Amino acid sequence: MLSFQNSKLPKLPSGFLLDLKESPSPEALNRLLARCFGETHPPRRLALALKQSYCNASIKDEKTGRLVGFVRITSDKGLNANLWDLAVEPGNYQKQLIAVLVNKSLGIIRKELPGCSVSLAAPAIAFEALQSQGFLLDPNGIRAMTYQFR
Repeated sequence: MLSFQNSKLPKLPSGFLLDLKESPSPEALNRLLARCFGETHPPRRLALALKQSYCNASIKDEKTGRLVGFVRITSDKGLNANLWDLAVEPGNYQKQLIAVLVNKSLGIIRKELPGCSVSLAAPAIAFEALQSQGFLLDPNGIRAMTYQFR
């Protein structure tokens, strides 16, 4: 179970904008994913995933409008909520921006999807932010698997 009461509330650094209304283009998201992990998704499938997500959260550079951070939320609106494609480009604010995305996502889930368990796959750089928000790494020895579409 996640505890939100004692969670640190990370702040968005100046020079960045959090956007919950407009999803990035598949091309912009793939560029971000390539800068972070090197792994991208077919644009048509990614466009469908973005459209069918419960919510998409983007962080953009205020001056250039370039996508620098992203996470999307999916849910069956009953029992489960999942965070996908959590990515923030490397740089001085990477850990702080990850914390903002995770905290905002959990706030949305808590408010709009109460009772849902939350799961995600995340890069190692996100572990500190995730643990500060109450996530446990592989609780009770539970390990997750993923399937890659090709």
